[in-house]
Amino acid sequence: MLSIRAATLPDVPQLVALIRELAEYERLSHKVRVAKADLARDGFGPNPKFRAVIAESDGQAAGYALFFEFYSTFQGRPGLFLEDLFVRPQFRRSGIGRALLAHVAGIARKEKYFSLRWQVLDWNEPAIDFYRKLDADFLDEWKTVSLTGDALQGVAEQSRQTK
Repeated sequence: MLSIRAATLPDVPQLVALIRELAEYERLSHKVRVAKADLARDGFGPNPKFRAVIAESDGQAAGYALFFEFYSTFQGRPGLFLEDLFVRPQFRRSGIGRALLAHVAGIARKEKYFSLRWQVLDWNEPAIDFYRKLDADFLDEWKTVSLTGDALQGVAEQSRQTK
């Protein structure tokens, strides 16, 4: 039997394990730096930065979704960004991914968010096909841009020079 529930502080070790499994699937294990303390602080502390739900099949963790709020100036309203949607390989093709996505979409509708957004790696054809079947819009004209590490530090240091 499938159940989906909000993650809680005792779930942090399981979330870390699931995040590492997702990173392995995405061929990005070398980029994972998350620690239990990070998730405990940022998801379950006094000012949560994200929410997560865990899918369980017959009491076993089968997958998870992690999401957070963003704001659209064009809409003048907040939306939800789905950072992670992951189902363990042995549980795939049983509707758990769809159930997780539907659960988060339900939260978005109930809480009056205008949209649910996420990204998918361009080589992940099974996920792309899945999202197409849901009639999701692919925003191909938009490019994701990111500053991290030394690049972020370099740009941040420029703010000191403009005071």
